[in-house]
Amino acid sequence: MKNINIKLVCLIALFALGSCKKNFLEQTNPDGSLISSSFKTENDVLLAVNGCYALLRSGNTIGEGSDLWTDQRSDDTGTNDNQSNAGEPFGFNNFSLIPTNSYLYSHWSAMYSVISNCNIVLSNIDKVNFAKPATKQQYKAEAEFIRALIYFHMVREWGDVPLVTKQFTDLNEVAASTARNPQIAVYAQIVADLKDAQSSPLPATQAAGTIGRISLAAVNTLLGQVYLTMATTLDAANKTTNLNNALTSLTAAYNAKTFANLKDIPYTDVFDVTKKGTCPELIWQIVNIQGDPVYSSSIAANNQAKGETINSLKSSSSVGNNVTHDLVNDYEANDPRGAFSIKFANDATVKDWFVTKFRDASSGAGKNGYGGNDWILMRYADVILMLAEVNMYLGNNTAAIQYVDMVRARAGMPTYEVSSQDPTYSAKYPTLKLAILHERRVELAFEHHRLFDLLRTFTTDELVAYFHSKKQADFGSALLSNFTTKDRFFPIPFNETKLNPVTMYQNPGY
Repeated sequence: MKNINIKLVCLIALFALGSCKKNFLEQTNPDGSLISSSFKTENDVLLAVNGCYALLRSGNTIGEGSDLWTDQRSDDTGTNDNQSNAGEPFGFNNFSLIPTNSYLYSHWSAMYSVISNCNIVLSNIDKVNFAKPATKQQYKAEAEFIRALIYFHMVREWGDVPLVTKQFTDLNEVAASTARNPQIAVYAQIVADLKDAQSSPLPATQAAGTIGRISLAAVNTLLGQVYLTMATTLDAANKTTNLNNALTSLTAAYNAKTFANLKDIPYTDVFDVTKKGTCPELIWQIVNIQGDPVYSSSIAANNQAKGETINSLKSSSSVGNNVTHDLVNDYEANDPRGAFSIKFANDATVKDWFVTKFRDASSGAGKNGYGGNDWILMRYADVILMLAEVNMYLGNNTAAIQYVDMVRARAGMPTYEVSSQDPTYSAKYPTLKLAILHERRVELAFEHHRLFDLLRTFTTDELVAYFHSKKQADFGSALLSNFTTKDRFFPIPFNETKLNPVTMYQNPGY
């Protein structure tokens, strides 16, 4: 299917063919007609929605391999080998991105490809007669949710972005949409999509047969996170309202859980490939098939360092997924999450820490590393810690601490009250806000939350100060001094700004 980035080709063609006859330029897009005519049955719609889900698997969107635009832009992981230092990927970790970075453009294009496919579903679904109205509402809700999710990622990564909510049918629509929209407008669309999904007949939670598809618990989790982000980064005038809205949505997600206490679910169960379809903490995940060359997971094998076998039977010749010493030092003594999530590789060519959180060293995955790890997008520890964050901002510290302690209790760690009496802990996390940020870091490490947690917790100036206060020795080759106010957002890809430098204006500092 053609995606929104067809505008790149179409607009260049418009400029190149400026002397052509008007009636030639005004022809309708034949691909648009072909796509529209393909929506005839309920199954056609289902296949199109499934296609939207499938695009989320890519590392260029939000799949397991998308750490380049998430964790590597934070203080958790990095690419310190010489090959990466010499190439474009290192620009993310080194805070030295430029608008012509081809990886960045691939990410932008892939994200709009998802949005475009969702728009195609939503623009054509009314042409199909459904036996049950609820089926139509559910498919519509899934497309709206996925569109909202991708826009939520993009607005946090780039700020103002083009907002397109329908299938393009002619070149005039393409040209008119080649413009960035203010963040507030993008967030309004995200909220509208999620509220519509919230009122749909989606199942309360994912269950056998629906693993990998969204539920109302997933909708409420995302909507709560959106409101929390708006409250802390965007709309000061409506901060309290947005926090209360976040509290409502996150509480609804929490109340949908099918377990009694988080501590009853071992931390290791969350990442156990044999329990991925039954672990009650999981809200939503991208499903992978163990042993399948195409639809398996490669995260266990890719994370593994040379000389190690803990993650995968596939041997490695690299340093694996490198962990910053800054994160290593942030794990408290005797925290089992650290012992499970990271390991020091003793190979002479490595001698550093690597990620062990995602493992499949089974015969089913084999020596090719075709792992069965699902990529977890939402789980209840995240919801609980967001509830802690919201209550903290609302001034209800007692409730906030209770939520923090739920997560610490599962890990076998002392309560926040006990820990705050420890001089080392209190010196590193002197406020409840920083304690929550720390808890999110060690609980959710390598699950692609850290960058967005930092952006939500600190103002731009505070974030610059936060990075500059860290020890350079804990970050390897990546230079902390490169981090400036520009790094609040990515640069807009050059291929986009050149189309219209006025409406596709560049972010400051690039």
